[in-house]
Amino acid sequence: MNMSEPGPETQDLTVHECWSHLRSASVGRLALISNGKPEIFPVNYLPDEGTVVFRTGPGTKLEAVLSGEPVALEADGLNIYGTIAWSVVVKGPATIVQPGEDAPAQAPSPWEEGDKDILVRITPSELSGRRFVIGPPTTWWGPLEPVTLPGQAE
Repeated sequence: MNMSEPGPETQDLTVHECWSHLRSASVGRLALISNGKPEIFPVNYLPDEGTVVFRTGPGTKLEAVLSGEPVALEADGLNIYGTIAWSVVVKGPATIVQPGEDAPAQAPSPWEEGDKDILVRITPSELSGRRFVIGPPTTWWGPLEPVTLPGQAE
């Protein structure tokens, strides 16, 4: 089986389905470039009028937003039976929501204590998602090749 090819039951999500799945979750991973290196951070987010918002404070995420480079947010989930998985990726510029701008009716509360008073909005330039049936553990649980430890007979 070629692991780089999507399985026969993999489906691309429509834009409507992507937003529906994003609204069903609240935690994702924010990918950005910091000092020329990729970084990924967990964030809690909320969809808002065709955008995604999250809170942050001083540090790497804020510096990346201020740099003007695009970011990506990925969220994943499962159906209630744990048999179908989905993944949605939002790519685009992130900007600080300025006081007096169209602030969302609701903003996510930060999980971590500290100064997280800055609200950031990602406006999608790309939105994509996939849904697939989760294969039985026997197809993905085992190692790809046997590992021999030092001092162990082959």
